[in-house]
Amino acid sequence: MKPVCLVIGAGAGIGGNVGQRFAAAGYHACLCRRSDEEGLKRLVDGIEGEGGSASGFLLNAVAENAIEERVAAIEADIGPIEVAVYNLGAQIGDRALRDTSHRAFEMGWRLGTFGLFRLASAVCPLMTERGMGTLLVTSATAAVRGNKGQHSHAAAMGGRRLLCQSLNAEFGPKGIHVAHVLIDGAVDAPDTLGKLLGPQRFQQLRESRGMAHDGLMLPAKIAETYYHLAQQHRSTWTFEIDLRSFTDRPWWNH
Repeated sequence: MKPVCLVIGAGAGIGGNVGQRFAAAGYHACLCRRSDEEGLKRLVDGIEGEGGSASGFLLNAVAENAIEERVAAIEADIGPIEVAVYNLGAQIGDRALRDTSHRAFEMGWRLGTFGLFRLASAVCPLMTERGMGTLLVTSATAAVRGNKGQHSHAAAMGGRRLLCQSLNAEFGPKGIHVAHVLIDGAVDAPDTLGKLLGPQRFQQLRESRGMAHDGLMLPAKIAETYYHLAQQHRSTWTFEIDLRSFTDRPWWNH
């Protein structure tokens, strides 16, 4: 039976590439995303075409019991989850306080913090029983620096970071590796930055900063870091790591 890598938020950017990287290393990748069933099928087919093993599931992570039921089904039908990746974004856009509704603010929290809490509640007890496991959490600059127009996002991601610290404090001594991965830059991903900018502006940005310039973070290269974290020996576990392109100014210098 292959070890399972569960990715919550497996789009065409970081999440999908993380799933591909673990599948290439012999894991069965369980890929979950909210929508775009055709895109999900392409991702699974691509992994299987390379000789890997994968399953795809549409998952509305804010729906009641959706995460918990998916974890239980994977454990029962596919195998034990050795690595869980929480890769859901919580960005609701650039909004002034007066333009941030209660519902919009709460949605950021549900995606940014509560969803991670629910995933951890489902997988960490199982991993504890087995005495091993890894929880990798994608985060953002907003986790360490608030900004105008980012009331919901900064609160959600700041909460995500502190939740990871709390999970690490409780489950690290039990053999569970929790890592908070801070993405401090623009990612060359069509379903995140591409949707935000639109196809034309995204392509212009890729041509001016990305591609051969290496000014946009490449999801496949980010995935290498996720795989490295999952393979670390417990005597040298990394809790927090921040990634950015060589041309980007670090968050603490802004």
